[in-house]
Amino acid sequence: MIQFSEVSKRYHGGNEALANVSFSVEHGEMVFLTGPSGAGKSTLLKLLALIERPSRGQIIVNGQNLAGIRRRRIPHYRRQVGVVFQDHKLLHDRPVFDNVALPLTISGVPYNEIPRRVGAALELVGLLHKERALPVQLSTGEQQRVGIARAVISRPPILIADEPTGNLDPELSYEVMHLFQRLNQVGITVLVASHDHNLIRRLGERFISLRAGHLVPPELSGDTHAGA
Repeated sequence: MIQFSEVSKRYHGGNEALANVSFSVEHGEMVFLTGPSGAGKSTLLKLLALIERPSRGQIIVNGQNLAGIRRRRIPHYRRQVGVVFQDHKLLHDRPVFDNVALPLTISGVPYNEIPRRVGAALELVGLLHKERALPVQLSTGEQQRVGIARAVISRPPILIADEPTGNLDPELSYEVMHLFQRLNQVGITVLVASHDHNLIRRLGERFISLRAGHLVPPELSGDTHAGA
């Protein structure tokens, strides 16, 4: 499903955010990406979403080499990768319904099909009753769940999330991560970046550790669920 082979990313000025990173995530697997701030987690996810390109190495997603995807085909590729951001990135002047429907509107889904699919996505995250509310009327946890509904509305086979619980208290963090597990159980491949080691251990999923742009070998990670 996802394969990184000797992937490096060097920014202008010489900062190397990733160095020779190799790992794979199987179809239908849920994996956490861990490491301290600056470890390279966000950069890795940006490469996977084709927000950025690697300096070296190869990334394969569903058998497709991302290096072969031209700029004009990137929007089409992104339909198979749902993205959840830490800061939600909601349109604050639009109600929840419009925020969740946005990917469908952009991709040209017939209007008469949109309400049904938005309703299903909001029901999945427990916010069907909030579809007419503005983001400012929601709690931080609810805003994050709207972001998740928007990420899965196009039924992508892959879901990636960058520190989705960074602004939440421990109980809300667990609820959001448990929601990712539920999405994984229906067949979505999930890759979540998080520095919350206690929460990750509580969930019991495999994780991959980064430190200063390098993969940390499983035997040095200190947890039996680690691995690449």
